[in-house]
Amino acid sequence: MNNINKTAKQNAEKWLSSNISQETKDAIIDMMENRPEEFNESFYKSLEFGTGGLRGIMGIGTNRMNEITVSMATQGFANHVLNSVNTNRPKVVISYDNRNRSAEFAMIVAKVFAGNGFEVHLFRELRPTPVLSFAVREFEAHAGVMITASHNPKEYNGYKAYWNDGGQLVSPHDTQVIEEAAKIKDISQVKLQEGSDNIYYIEESFDEVYLSKVMDLSLHPELNQKHSDIKIAFTPLHGTGITMVPKALERFGFNNIHLVEAQSIVDGNFPTCESPNPEDPSAMKMGLDLAKKVDADILMATDPDADRVGIAVRDRSGDFVLINGNQTATLLTYYILKNYKDIGRLKGNEMIIKTIVTSELIQKIADSYDVKTYDVLTGFKFIADKIRSLEGKETYLCGGEESYGFSIGDFVRDKDAVSSCCILAELVAWAKDQGKTLYDILIDIYQEYGLYMEDQVSITYRGMAGTEKINSMMREFRNSPPKQVIGLDVVNIKDYQERIDHDLVQNTKTHIDLPVSNVLQYYLEDGSRFTVRPSGTEPKIKFYFGVKSQIQNRDHFETALKASEQKIEAIIQELGLQ
Repeated sequence: MNNINKTAKQNAEKWLSSNISQETKDAIIDMMENRPEEFNESFYKSLEFGTGGLRGIMGIGTNRMNEITVSMATQGFANHVLNSVNTNRPKVVISYDNRNRSAEFAMIVAKVFAGNGFEVHLFRELRPTPVLSFAVREFEAHAGVMITASHNPKEYNGYKAYWNDGGQLVSPHDTQVIEEAAKIKDISQVKLQEGSDNIYYIEESFDEVYLSKVMDLSLHPELNQKHSDIKIAFTPLHGTGITMVPKALERFGFNNIHLVEAQSIVDGNFPTCESPNPEDPSAMKMGLDLAKKVDADILMATDPDADRVGIAVRDRSGDFVLINGNQTATLLTYYILKNYKDIGRLKGNEMIIKTIVTSELIQKIADSYDVKTYDVLTGFKFIADKIRSLEGKETYLCGGEESYGFSIGDFVRDKDAVSSCCILAELVAWAKDQGKTLYDILIDIYQEYGLYMEDQVSITYRGMAGTEKINSMMREFRNSPPKQVIGLDVVNIKDYQERIDHDLVQNTKTHIDLPVSNVLQYYLEDGSRFTVRPSGTEPKIKFYFGVKSQIQNRDHFETALKASEQKIEAIIQELGLQ
């Protein structure tokens, strides 16, 4: 067994000497003897309870999602809650998505919390992440857990941890939970209740409580009724969106909804798509085929836990085109702010929130309506944290990130594809009432504010070697930053790890008032920018690109769009990413 990693062997030996099932012990020994590479990847480290919870490949091992790692992580989370709240019987709400073993993991989490004296509210059936976030607040719970790996492939599962505001854990709770979870070294430290005492099921009737809040977001219910027959194609990509999106759209007044039947079947194996990610064009293929067949006004697709939505609409040539996350967030922000103003609902203390890698066009739109914009780090938990910090002082209207996440109103403190789908449908009805399509509205925005075009590249590096490769790339960009890109000078560098904004033209440095994060942003002399960061949830390094230009008229749009795409492509090639 010369190929066995020393640390992996030590971690496995701890499990073999602990009180786990003989079946699991036999499987560990078999893996060690017959599949050393798989053994090393499964045991070379412990699956860390990160700042957002857990996420990993399912299987046996300290570096895998399984009943042992889930139990131990939950014990650490439970310990932190007990240390932080002033009650002997705290509450927790738990939901889960369609992934393999999600229901099982949810029950394990419920039994650990119950074993620690919590009052546990568990959804009887799978429900989306935004419903879980809403339920934490509605039940006045101290914490929440969502079992999901979002849009990852079928081999993965995960665990999102929430605090009492319905947002995912932020400082200081995130690091304190990590510390508590790290103290749980053995399964014997876990308090697991065997029965169902203290576990209360949340029934389907709770959907109506959530949907009533979604209904309140409508700005033009009369247009929804007038154009109730707009054709909507929808796919939940085998996930939880099927439980909420169709009924929410129907309550908004839309009755011409066409489902991708094969992808409406709840299935953790995702048999019709390699990756259940609305950002992935291949995952959208069946939806696009249906949209073309029924001549839909819009295609919507939600990821497995229905916190993100991807859309497609017809362009000026009549062809269906995919709309990226920045464009979707732009459309929603524009619609909400314009109509808030038109119906007299802007009072002067409103705000929107976006992440630092999301399109700058959103701020330009907000500025035109005298609505304040806040930039936060990547991750919707930072949007939720900003909402919480300004609660009672400023009114949150909407916010989003480039990765297809958006929320409207503050009753959900995470991404919400259910409400986003409803307002997107309403936006289609609003456009139709003007004789326009959603694509026409997007061009209107570009004409008024400028053409902002964004794209991104994600590179995956798996395993032990992959982690070091990502770290090495970040060190190279930080220590040897480019001076020029495509012939344009780099004029500004923002290093969010050092929290320094370096103006290279004036040679001045200012402090960035955001938490430390391993992110680098480079601005070129023409206003273009690109951002580099490791993913916090996947073994990837991500690059975000943004360029901007002006269009003289609608007929100039396609030419300007193509030029923007070519410019981004040139930057990508010069950085050696293709």
